[in-house]
Parts: sequence; structure tokens; C-alpha cells
Amino acid sequence: MPWTRTVLAPPPAPPDLRRWAPVLAAATAFLTAVGLVVGMTEGGGGLAGPGPVAPHGTVADSCAPAWVTGWQAAAQPATAPAGLAGSTLRMIVHPRVTGSEVRVRLSNAYGTAPLAVGSASAGRSDGTAGLVPGTMRPLAFGGAGGVTIPAGSQVLSDPVPLVSEVGVPLAVSVFVTSAPPVVTEHALALQTSYVAHAGDVATTTGGGAFDTTVSSWLVLTGVDVLAPRPENAIVTVGDSITDGVGSDPGANDRWSDALAARLTAAGGATDMAVLNAGISRNELLADDPEGGAAPLDRFDRDVAGATGATDVVLHIGTNDIAAGKGADAIIGGMKQFAERTHAAGKRIFLTTITPSTNGAHGTPAATATRDAVNAWVLAHGREYADGVFDFAAAVADPVQPTRLAPAFDSGDGLHLSAAGYRAMAAAVDIAGFTGSPCLADTSPARVALRGD
Repeated sequence: MPWTRTVLAPPPAPPDLRRWAPVLAAATAFLTAVGLVVGMTEGGGGLAGPGPVAPHGTVADSCAPAWVTGWQAAAQPATAPAGLAGSTLRMIVHPRVTGSEVRVRLSNAYGTAPLAVGSASAGRSDGTAGLVPGTMRPLAFGGAGGVTIPAGSQVLSDPVPLVSEVGVPLAVSVFVTSAPPVVTEHALALQTSYVAHAGDVATTTGGGAFDTTVSSWLVLTGVDVLAPRPENAIVTVGDSITDGVGSDPGANDRWSDALAARLTAAGGATDMAVLNAGISRNELLADDPEGGAAPLDRFDRDVAGATGATDVVLHIGTNDIAAGKGADAIIGGMKQFAERTHAAGKRIFLTTITPSTNGAHGTPAATATRDAVNAWVLAHGREYADGVFDFAAAVADPVQPTRLAPAFDSGDGLHLSAAGYRAMAAAVDIAGFTGSPCLADTSPARVALRGD
């Protein structure tokens, strides 16, 4: 018998619906055959009682709704902003997965004392500090409205019924009742978020109380989405070039965003979520007080901890070169990271290091090191990785390959413009990725959406 799934959605529908078609198509064949109810996964609060479920062992089982990380940011330590305790954060993010429920990850990874959250919520952003009416969902943690996160830990909220859609921003609000001197943040959000110093306004729809803007993501490090069919994810690991320095704030035009757009346009089984794990100043071989932990040291959190991640792209090394590390050491670090990724059961793709004329990044010695590393990546990278992408050739000046092409240079000789990041993404051979096999079925069916 056919079944119709009811998903909570805010009226009216948002104007940007470019991904509803592939998502509905990918979900539909399964939804006509299987009666699953929103909220029945991992004990999330459902909207209705239990419904019929396909027998175990059927094809529908393997392509049943599944959680995937739809957005994440790599954690860094930061001095707690003055007045954080007693304030409400409203962090704005853009998920890369469409689905019917969300759960959020709050982190105190770098905290030197417990972080206490009095209340939290998730909803659709109205484009500023407010929420789209009817979309605010209070969050719970193990059934409780608040949570205390021990130093060095993180928590995942209980799921809530909230439609996440690619291209539509979500707002996660967190009322902080007490904070350690050092908190967890991602410094370069390239996105405006908000702080209210008026106490607990986490469940307020209006944005009037949020009197301060911030350009970092505080406390929030991830949003998982319940996708109607399993959607795999790619984690892009790197430094400020992956973090998006040089791209336009609020425009989502990092190279990871451009890659996500390519995969979305390809559609079907080629489509995957793309998660950004770049940190400005990050080095492959050493931790940095501002640049955060090296990729291997944050692997468990940023790669293994990303739900549904199957593939990893590593683009890093320019800061190691500037710090005086030799080619053999950088190559050794790439090999070690590739081995760790394969040991975790994921595919790994290495890239050449983009050219630079910026200070210590562009000295003759630095250029020689970069050339040696890039030559190894192109000649031997595939012996250790599942593929290699030549980012350097994609963005280099054809006349003088040791520097960025003028159209791709953001102006500092190191970081790329939005056009440069698009050129990097265009150099990726997307055919080598795992893809999302369950999205191959695009047969039509019915999905009912209703407002509340």
C-alpha cells in the first residue's frame, strides 16, 4: 500500500526551492512504499504514532531516512567574549542537506571549565536576527531543556522536526548561563551571527533583542539533518584557503561551496554534502594557538565525527612551507593523514599546494619546497590516496606559474578570490567520489508538507 509522509514545514514555502525537486524525487519511491514517521529515528519526538515499516532486509532498509552532518565548522580556542554568561547566541548557518529533522552539536572542546546552557532552539533564519514565524523549535538534551558541557567535551541535541533545506539559512540560538574563560569557536565564519545581552531569548522569534553582531561561530560546531534517503558527505580539510579567506562574507563562495554547487547540479547519485573543516593559519605538521589543532590531531572530531562522511579532500601545506618545514616532512605528513583516513574506512584525495608570492610563502626557498611537494603529489600521490587534484595548475598565472593568476588573486598574493575558489572546485574530478547511491532513484511519489 502507498503511504504519504507528513513533514512539518513553515508556511509559506521559501523562494529558493532549487533542491526540492531532486530531494523529493530521491525520497519518493521509498516514501510510497514505506510508512515512516518523522521523529522515530533515535528517539526523536515524533509528530504522530508509529506507522508501518518495511520488513528488515528489503531494499528500502538500505535507503531509509538517515542522519548526515549538513553543516559543520572546525573548532578553535578563543578567549570568552565579555558578558558571554547571561547572553543568548543566535548563530546563522547554511546547511548542505535537505531533510525533515535536525539536531545540533554544541562544543566545549577547548573549555577550561564547564559550559552551562540554559536553553536552546533551532529555526529558520529570516535573513537577519529574526526567525521565520512558526519555525522555532526548542531543543532538548537527553530530554532536558538545558545542559552542562564538561571541559573538553561536546553534546548532541535531541532531534526536532524542522525542515532543513539547502540554500535556506538556519538559526541556532543558545542561552549561555555560565562560560569558561576559554571557549570554543570558529573564528572566520564569513557569516554574520548575533548576540543578545538581554538574558534568555533563545526561544524568541523576533530579532530585536539581538543587539550585537559577530563574525565567528561560538559554541556551535555542527548541525545534523535527517535526510529522506542516505546522503554521503565530503569533508574538506585545510587552512585559510579552505576556510575561505578572500571570498565574500555572506556569499558562501569558498571552494567547498563551489564544489557543493557542482555536485548539486550533477544531481542523482553524484550529489553529496560538502563540509568545511578549514582553519585559518592551520598547519599540517604542528598545532597553532590561533590556527587550532593540526589535521591529524583534530581528525576524530572533524572527520570521523562527521555523520555520513565517506570522503576527505586534504588541501594544506602553505603555512608549513612558510614556517620552514621541508618537502620530505610535508610529504610524510600527507602520507600519514592518508593512512589515517583509509584506516577510518574513508576515501582520501590529495591536492597540490597553490602558488603564492606572499612573504614567507613566496620566497625562493618556499617556492622550491612547494614545487617539490607538488611534483610528488602528481607523481606518487595516487599510491597513497584515491585521487589527486591539481589545484596549483588550476589557479596559477600561465605566464608566471609561481604566482596566482591575477583574476584569481584576492589581492594578497596568497588567498584566492571567489573566481579563484570556483577554479579550484572546477579542478576536482567528482567522478572519483563515493557519491550517494540511494539518490539514484528519481522515480516520482508523494510527500505531504504541512504548516503548523
